[in-house]
Amino acid sequence: MPKFNYTAMDAKGKEITGALDADSEAAAVTLLRGKYPFLVSIAEVGKEKKKSRKDDPHAAPTTVPGKSAAPKGFGQIEIKFLTATTVKTKILSTFTRQLATLIDAGLPLVRGLNVLAKQEKNQVLKRTVTKLVESVEGGSTFSEALAQHPKIFNKLYVNMVRAGEAGGVLDVVLVRLADFQEKAQKIKNKVISAMVYPVVVLFVAIGILIFLMTFIIPKFQDIFHDLLEGKRELPALTRFVMSVSNIIKDQFLVVFAVIAAIVIFIKIMGKTEPGRYLLDKFKLNSPVFGPLTRKVGIARFSRTLGTLIASGVPILQALSIVRETAGNAVIAEAINRVHDAVKEGERVVQPLEASKVFPPMVVSMVDVGEETGALPDMLMKIADVYEDEVDNAVGALTSLLEPIMIVFLAVVVGTIVIAMFWPLIDVLTHLSASAGG
Repeated sequence: MPKFNYTAMDAKGKEITGALDADSEAAAVTLLRGKYPFLVSIAEVGKEKKKSRKDDPHAAPTTVPGKSAAPKGFGQIEIKFLTATTVKTKILSTFTRQLATLIDAGLPLVRGLNVLAKQEKNQVLKRTVTKLVESVEGGSTFSEALAQHPKIFNKLYVNMVRAGEAGGVLDVVLVRLADFQEKAQKIKNKVISAMVYPVVVLFVAIGILIFLMTFIIPKFQDIFHDLLEGKRELPALTRFVMSVSNIIKDQFLVVFAVIAAIVIFIKIMGKTEPGRYLLDKFKLNSPVFGPLTRKVGIARFSRTLGTLIASGVPILQALSIVRETAGNAVIAEAINRVHDAVKEGERVVQPLEASKVFPPMVVSMVDVGEETGALPDMLMKIADVYEDEVDNAVGALTSLLEPIMIVFLAVVVGTIVIAMFWPLIDVLTHLSASAGG
């Protein structure tokens, strides 16, 4: 009777290896299916070899029977710069929550991943989950498999999963991860929605300004030339507007090149460490958007650090992850000081207060959390408070920007109108006086 070596997983997801005697491979599979919920591999002793996809009778065929494999066409070639490599936060949070539900229901990890891979519509995530299954079946832990795809699963995700594996609470950690991702996306959407209105109005204002400067003002310039014939000097405001119009009309490419150069310079500056620090410092201290940026940064810091510590990630490792995901170089530098201080044996609250980045209320709540041993809960409360403040700040900012942008448009258009009609009124007044005399 043939003997078969097998690898399977029990109900808790633990890998089991062994051997059994059976009349055939099909009979061995039937026996093992009744004992284990998931069979990883099986091979007859003496005929063991690594099976390829085409050797697997359960794998989907890659070619149509009776036809040779077609050469890769344009649609089949994976071109890196045209192929998506990331997954939207909403899709990833849905996947995370579904995986947590399956594991909580008692399904082994590999089987749960296989279920999600079959139903996943996003092709990038589908391919990635398939690779995760292959890595886990090959002996890697789930966190190690996730670490192989850093563009989709960041360090926060990987380390939280690693902590969940170590503590045997992977489903709980995945739920926390899904909650964290959903809250982070909610804040991001609110900030983006607050930016839409001023950006749209600004583009409309620029479009109107370019139209007036290139088409309307030159016509007025011809009219003034015919009416005044060089006998009277135009007002200073009119001369200024006409000069700007001539520059935009005659030197459009130069103006465009200067604007493009400024944008490129800012982009390059943002890629350097000192430049990024200066830009992020300006964002935090800007009069209109600064307070909102600061509140978003504090909410992200508190939520991330609280989630990591509550999931069992060591404080130093958690601070390192928070530093890398801060999203602002100034806040990241402050977190780095906290990390170094904690490494030397100090408390979190002392360097946090010395950084001058976090408000006194945050420092006080962290202090209370450290003293009472409830730092994760206190950080979550801080995150809740500042997320509510972000909601209020977004509403206030939207209300404030509407009149500001209206006044801005009125000043720009009004200045041009006054500059163009002032000489006309002057000419008409002069003509009326001459006729009356």
